[in-house]
Amino acid sequence: MTARHLGTIAIAATLALSIGHAASAQETIKIGELNSYKSQTAFLDPYKKGWEMAIEEINAGGGVLGKKLEVVSRDDGSNPGDAVRVADELVTREGVNILAGTFLSNIGLAVTEFAGKKHVFFLAAEPLTDKITWQNGNKYTFRLRATTYMQVAMLMPSALAAKKKRWALVYPNFEYGQAAVAAFKELMKAKQPDVEFVTEQAPPLGGVDAGAVVQAIDDAKPDAIFNVLFGADLAKFVREGNTRGVFKDRPVVSLLSGEPEYLDPLKDETPVGWMVTGFPWNKIKTPEYMNFLNAYQKKYNDYPRLGSIVGYVTMKSIAAGIAKAGSTDTDKLIAAFKGLKVDGPFGPFMYRASDHQATMGAFVGKLALENGKGTMTDFKYVDGASVLPSDEEVKKLRPATE
Repeated sequence: MTARHLGTIAIAATLALSIGHAASAQETIKIGELNSYKSQTAFLDPYKKGWEMAIEEINAGGGVLGKKLEVVSRDDGSNPGDAVRVADELVTREGVNILAGTFLSNIGLAVTEFAGKKHVFFLAAEPLTDKITWQNGNKYTFRLRATTYMQVAMLMPSALAAKKKRWALVYPNFEYGQAAVAAFKELMKAKQPDVEFVTEQAPPLGGVDAGAVVQAIDDAKPDAIFNVLFGADLAKFVREGNTRGVFKDRPVVSLLSGEPEYLDPLKDETPVGWMVTGFPWNKIKTPEYMNFLNAYQKKYNDYPRLGSIVGYVTMKSIAAGIAKAGSTDTDKLIAAFKGLKVDGPFGPFMYRASDHQATMGAFVGKLALENGKGTMTDFKYVDGASVLPSDEEVKKLRPATE
């Protein structure tokens, strides 16, 4: 065999190997996912289980467009700068053109800005600040969870029914807490013009001095309390408040406190009667939810948290969007997500074309103690569409340059 023949064979082999790699790469659709896994484990460990289960179900059913979904997941360091760097690495090194995830609102906003500048599709799974789909919204960003405004609006009937004038406000001093309190003030003033906000306690996230906060609230002599603390901050706040009797005879309206992630650690210290948004995981009996619950418990031998729902529906949404678009092309995916309908464990919902906000709702109820554990009672599901501004109002909120 001549050198010329050997060279021809080598070139053919190299070409075949290259084609094989290309074909292999085309067999999957890669999704870049980033989140604060190391710092927000209570929510994000179940969240990851949720999206892993969704990916497994989607791929077992043949994938999307004949291809399997592959998730490339990274920790965002709980820092906006690190999150943008990670997002850029996912796009440039991993070759993804679909991003999903984030938990903290300031990080969600940073990735929203990145998506707009780099023209990359981004589904914000969990961050709640209204700015992601309103003031800082862009063509490339959609959001799954009910926003701070939506969840505050869901709690407004309870807050107004309390008929209290003097309110104390407690919130973590970053974008989520600030946005939630701004929404509460706006909605309360609109419905109850004589309302007074007698103290605002805004400790740093993860650094609440619960004793000082509770004392300051008691000193202000409020009639009621609006709380936005969560996680370990919430547990410290509840413990001090219970010990000092600050919650006695004072209605408390509290965002997220009925979510198992934050409720379960309270155990028998659960503050009975608080009006909350949350997730009564063992009391929902709809067929859609029971199917999810049974599959989740079979796979993980554990009960779902709200993070499990969010992770699961995040990937189900992306799969539905790609299927509707018939492509992973960014512009086609954006068009497909406008008005996209998705079936989730809480029932069907859609992504609004006007502001890219999903209409998935939340449960509203009261905290109670059952068998020494916290739970939700007197709860109902509130459809997200019922508490969102109209399309005309949204035009005033979103950037005109979109």
